[in-house]
Formats: sequence, C-alpha cells, structure tokens
Amino acid sequence: MKPSELFAALNGLINVRLPAFIWGSPGIGKSDIVAQVAASRSTAKKPYELRDVRLGLLDPTDIKGFPSPDAKANVMRWLPPDFLPTKGCGLLFLDEMNTAPPAVQAASYQLFLNRRVGNYELPPGWDVVAAGNRDSDRAVTHRMSTALSNRLIHLHLEPDLDEWVSHAMANGIHEHRIAFLRFRSNLLHAFDPNTKTHAFPSPRSWFFLDKIAQGAGLNNQVEHAVLEGTVGAAAAVEYSAFIRVIRDLPTIDEIRVNPDGTPVPDSPATLYALTTMLSMATTESGFSRLMQFVNRMPAEYQVVYIRDCLQRVNKIKFDPTYATWALKNSNVVS
Repeated sequence: MKPSELFAALNGLINVRLPAFIWGSPGIGKSDIVAQVAASRSTAKKPYELRDVRLGLLDPTDIKGFPSPDAKANVMRWLPPDFLPTKGCGLLFLDEMNTAPPAVQAASYQLFLNRRVGNYELPPGWDVVAAGNRDSDRAVTHRMSTALSNRLIHLHLEPDLDEWVSHAMANGIHEHRIAFLRFRSNLLHAFDPNTKTHAFPSPRSWFFLDKIAQGAGLNNQVEHAVLEGTVGAAAAVEYSAFIRVIRDLPTIDEIRVNPDGTPVPDSPATLYALTTMLSMATTESGFSRLMQFVNRMPAEYQVVYIRDCLQRVNKIKFDPTYATWALKNSNVVS
C-alpha cells in the first residue's frame, strides 16, 4: 500500500485496538509514517507521545525487566525498563521486531498482544504498532510463527513517487532531486537483496543526498564519493550526469521577462527539471505569466506543472488562466 494508505490504515486499527505489523524494505519510510500517525493524534490538551523501541538492539531482560526479590511477599518481581511508558497516552513502536533474537521476540509478543509483560502492564492510553523488514530483504530476520502471524493485521508498504514528491516539496527538498526522480522514477527505491552493495536508492537515502548537496560544502570529487555511499554507485553516476545536463536551463527570471521567446528545451531530463523548477517558483500573482511559457511545453509536462502548482498554491484554480487551460485539457483534468 501507499504511504497515505498506510497512514489511514494505522489510524483506523489504533482506533479499534487491533495489532498491526508493517512490512517493508529498508529505507522505505516505515518509521516516518508511524511518527506522522503519532503526531496526527496529538493535541495541545492531550499529548500523544511516540516511543520508538529498536528490538534488534535489546536483550530479553531489556523488555521483560530485571528480577528483584520482594522480601515481604516472599516472591520474585520484575522491575520494568524505563523506556516503557507508565502514564499518559501515546504509541509504542516496536521496530525491527522480526530481527530480534527469539527470546526478545517472545517477550515483545506478550507486550504486543496482551499489553503486558512480567509485572508490567501498558497504560490504557497507549497503543502498540510493530514493524520489520521482509524475509527477502537480505536482513537478519527470524521467521514469525503462524500462531502469532494469524493474530496480527499485516500491512505491506510500497514506495509511491507522487506521494514522495508531495512530501519532498513540503519539506524543502531541492527541485533538482525531485526532477531527477521524476525522470528516473525507478530509482526512488531500488533495493536488490541479491547484490552485495551497502548503499542503494531509497526514499530515506534521497533525503540524505539532498542534505549533502545543499549543505555539506564538499568539493566535486569528495561529494561524488559521498553520494555513491548514499544511493549507490550507479544511481550517483546517473544523478551527477543529470545535474550536468540541466545546468543550461533558462532561469525563472528569464522566463518571466520573456515567456513567449525563451526557448523550450526538448530533452525529457531538462523538461522534468524545468517543470519542477517552475512549479516551485509559482505564486498566485505570477501564475498567469509563467503559464504563457508552460503552454508552449509538451502537454504531459503541462499536466505535471499544474498538478504540482495546485498542491502548493491551490488558489490558482480561481485564476482565469487556469480555467482556460483546464477547459482546453478537460480530458486530463479530474
């Protein structure tokens, strides 16, 4: 399912207190979506906390607690770990659940299914969600028993370019990264479990690459080596070649000054880059001027531009220029 579908599914399952397990390849965004779910349920009057527990790093006693004798009652009790909540409301996220050793899994299953482990009981206002990598993802995993599997709701996360682009635009990702992935959409997430490379393209690694490109201050040679270590050698080479191609694009100011005379590029790479650059620069007052240039572009790139603009500046749909374009392209306007 898409990230937005997973977001909706998790909120619904939390509402009815059903246990969900998220499956997905490394770097695809499982943790980010869980964090978004927790944030969406939090209010000023009623905070909803997120506790992210990486089970692959824990020992069995880290979950179950440490045994402590109770001399008065003449029994042994378990002291729970401090990372388990004792009050309030929130979401306990048991990440890397199927990478943990069997003994850790056994303890976490009690917490996940029964809301208690040892002498500890999860507070009423807390919910639990778990996640893990797929067995086919070359990750160290321990097979889930069929008895447990049948007690869970299994949600499989898949990448979606359109949703990644919307998220990227909202979070300040440079238009060059967005344009490149539109041009080479299969590189948004290209994890091959049969290769021995350490780095590979993923939604997470492209966010890392953007931070490197915007602020690391590296020279070209060092930066390329770092990019290879972020998204893999093949993707880094393609990305670097793409950046070289689009350096000769007309500027936004050139297009604004002469929208009817500025040359329209003809290669797909430069068109994707220019479309993204234009949409990021569009304002409500400047839309009609840029549309003079956009109307000279191939129809499929006009659609991409309009779709991005509507996400960023929704008021353009009241502009007469948009109405004229929408009427002319009614076959592609939903």
